[in-house]
Amino acid sequence: MPIQRTGIVLSPNKQRVVLRPFQPPGNDRVLRVIGRVCTLSEVEVDQQLAHVLDEFHGRHQKPKAYFEQRFKAIKHHLLTDTPLSENRRLLLGAYFTQEYALESAALFNPSLVWHPDQTNLPAGSRRFAMSLRAVGEGHISSIVFRSGTIDRNLKIAIDEPVKFVTTPRFVPDSCYENDLFRRKLIELGLGSSFTYEVLDALPQDFTLQELETRLKSSLREHRSRHAELEPLVQRVIMLAKSNYEIQYTPDHELSERVVFPFSPTESNGIEDARFVHFHQDDGSARYYATYSAYDGQMVLPQLLETKDFLRFKMHTLNGPAVSNKGMALFPRKINGHYAMLGRQDGEHLFLMYSDMLYFWHTSELIIKPASPWEYVQMGNCGSPIETEAGWLVLTHGVGPMRKYCIGAMLLDLEDPSRVIARLKEPLITPNEIEREGYVPNVVYTCGSLVHQDHLIIPYAMSDYATTFATIEVKELLDSMSK
Repeated sequence: MPIQRTGIVLSPNKQRVVLRPFQPPGNDRVLRVIGRVCTLSEVEVDQQLAHVLDEFHGRHQKPKAYFEQRFKAIKHHLLTDTPLSENRRLLLGAYFTQEYALESAALFNPSLVWHPDQTNLPAGSRRFAMSLRAVGEGHISSIVFRSGTIDRNLKIAIDEPVKFVTTPRFVPDSCYENDLFRRKLIELGLGSSFTYEVLDALPQDFTLQELETRLKSSLREHRSRHAELEPLVQRVIMLAKSNYEIQYTPDHELSERVVFPFSPTESNGIEDARFVHFHQDDGSARYYATYSAYDGQMVLPQLLETKDFLRFKMHTLNGPAVSNKGMALFPRKINGHYAMLGRQDGEHLFLMYSDMLYFWHTSELIIKPASPWEYVQMGNCGSPIETEAGWLVLTHGVGPMRKYCIGAMLLDLEDPSRVIARLKEPLITPNEIEREGYVPNVVYTCGSLVHQDHLIIPYAMSDYATTFATIEVKELLDSMSK
């Protein structure tokens, strides 16, 4: 079954850098750096700051604002409240700032949705928004974006990304629900007499500051158990900080925006966002994306929510059915319930239903590997796509030599647990060009679109770069075995 490869290649760009905090290990080193800068005369401070601004001119839009922000973060280390000159504050901020090349190592695992702005386009053309997993120094992953158009003849044009990448404004969750927070603590094994005592002392809706204040107060009340309880307190705060919001403004181009790890659970990366344009029963719509938060030891499935790609809300996914990686939300409710595909055991595909978007308690095994190219494991390659014939789901299968291929299956519209048809042979298998990369012999996608009766598939080439392929939907469906 021939797919049409486009020849488009999106490669990682090491010139796209973002400002990021730099923190030497240990408070003693922080103090020594501050002390050295404070020995400089005002003239020397002015010279050093001018040199920094000149050397990094044109690489960032508002470096002074970021330096000021970094100074505020380390200000508590100062030994006195003596006011500092603006330039000395900025120079101190610069010493605790670094550049990070977001996509210096890889740009892969793409996901496509239709862009919220479809104005000023020729007939038959549509604008898309694409997320990609970017990997930089230390193999830390983040989500970056590109935009582009697909015309009536299936010609794909990618907009040139802007030079700058801008760090968003970070906002912790303004409010936590006591009952829901308690349930999540229990699921993570953090439920105890101590944490219940803390929650009992908080209102039904509480803020992060109220939680931290209450935890510190309770820790003082149990000072004889400080060493035992301190790690528990840190894990509770970590959970709270996993729910947050980042904000951009309309003057930031889509390719300028980045979802970079902010919470402790994301410290080692945000992986494989699967975006979907979700339509509510009342006619409203918003974008969701499931992704994997990784802290170096534990993978925590999370959900991103946005209406406009300007404000992104991150929430933990909860419940015993939320495990492993590769969750994919259906684009609408089915029979009044949210529905999601997942791979709870790391090997097979499961179907989940829930009445609450952030809580998933039951799952049902719906499909197992059937062909040699998927004998090791199966997974989804993005959210199901609704067609007249059924839910079209791209899958991935792993075979000999850990080779990844992309397949497809068709699920019943009203009962997605019923598999109507599936491909016996892969839809996309890595060719000689695509098999070379950071992880050889892998093709992978996190979300596709249908345009002009054709499936538009962006996919990663061996965890390094990204390309596109197309195939007529009817041809794909006709190739499946019932």
